[in-house]
Amino acid sequence: PRCVASPTTAKVIDNQTDSEVAMGYTMTQICDRFIEFFMHEKPETKDWRKILVFREEWRRYRPHFYKRCQVRIDVETDTSVKQKLIVLARKVKKIDDEIETHMELFTELRENPTDINAIVARRRKDFTGDFFRNLNFLVNAYNGLDERDAIARLGAKCLSAIHAYDCTLQQLDIDSAQSKFDDILNSSSLDDACDKIKGIAKAKELDSSLVLLINRAWAAAKDSKTMKNKVKDIMYHIYTTAKESLKIISPPEMKLLKYLLNIEDPEERFAALASAFSPGDEHEVKDEDALYTTPNELHKWIKMVLDSYHLNKEETDFMDARRMSDPVIIQRLILLKETVEEEYMKQYINPEDQESEDREEPEF
Repeated sequence: PRCVASPTTAKVIDNQTDSEVAMGYTMTQICDRFIEFFMHEKPETKDWRKILVFREEWRRYRPHFYKRCQVRIDVETDTSVKQKLIVLARKVKKIDDEIETHMELFTELRENPTDINAIVARRRKDFTGDFFRNLNFLVNAYNGLDERDAIARLGAKCLSAIHAYDCTLQQLDIDSAQSKFDDILNSSSLDDACDKIKGIAKAKELDSSLVLLINRAWAAAKDSKTMKNKVKDIMYHIYTTAKESLKIISPPEMKLLKYLLNIEDPEERFAALASAFSPGDEHEVKDEDALYTTPNELHKWIKMVLDSYHLNKEETDFMDARRMSDPVIIQRLILLKETVEEEYMKQYINPEDQESEDREEPEF
C-alpha cells in the first residue's frame, strides 16, 4: 500500500489516468499492474522483452508508465522500496530503448530486403544477440505462418550477411598484418628489422594480428629441421623484440587478461568478462580505469598468449613467467578462451541458453 501514490497526486500526471481506458481499468491501475508485473511476478528482464516487443500496445502506456513510476518514487517513504522503483524504471527504460533500436533496424531491413549486406556493413554493432532474440519474440507475436516465415528468413539472411562481413574484416586485418610482417622481413639488416618493430609499437600499430604472425613464424622456424640456424636466429630476435615492445606499450587487452586471470572465483571472473564486452551506452559516464574490448580482439590475444606459452615456456614474458607456468592460470586461460568462443563469438542464439518455452521458437 505504501508504494501507491495518493489519488490526488495521481491526477496531476494526466487527465487520462483516472478515466477508464481498457476493460474497466484506469491508466493509473494499468501502470501499477505493469510495475507489479515487472518488479514481482516476472523480475527477469528476458520476460520484460516479451511484453515490450509489442510496440504499438506498449506505446499507449509508455509515457504514463514512467510518470507513474516517478510519482510512486516521490511519495514512497520506505527507502528500500524507493530504490527498487528507481532501479526498475531505469532498467525498463534501458531495455525499452534497446528494443526501439531493434525495431527500427528490423523495419529498415524489412523495407530494404535487397540491401541487407549494405545495412550490415553500416550497422554491424546493432546486430546483437538481443536483436535476434527480439526477432524470435516477433515470430511468436504473429499468427500467420507467412509472416512468421518471412521474419525467420529475414533473420537467416542477416546471419549470412554478418558472417560474410566478419570474415571480410578478419581477412583485411590479416592482410594488413601480413604486409607489415613482410616489410619487417625485407629489412636490410636484423637491427633494421628490430627498429621497424619498435617503430610499429611506438605508433601503436603492433596489434594482435601482427603478433600472432610473428609468434607462428618463430614457432615454425624453431621446429623446422631444414631451416638454417641463421634464419632461426633472425626469427628469434624478431620474436623477442616484439615481446619486449609489447611489454612497453602494454595493450589494454593484456591488462584486461591479467586482471581476469587474477580473479579466483569463476562466476566473478565471467561477470568481469561480460562487463569488459559491455561498456554501456555511449552517453553514460564510464569508469576511466575500466578496460573494454571486443570478443574477437580479446580472443586473438588469448590465442597469442597460449601460443607463446606452448612455444617457449621458459621464456614466456607476455605475462609474468612464473604465473604463466602455473597450471591453474593456464587452465583459467583455456577456459576463458572457450567461454569467449561459445558465449560471445557464435553468430546464433544457443538454444540451451533459453527457457524451455523458448526452445520451440524458431532460431536464427
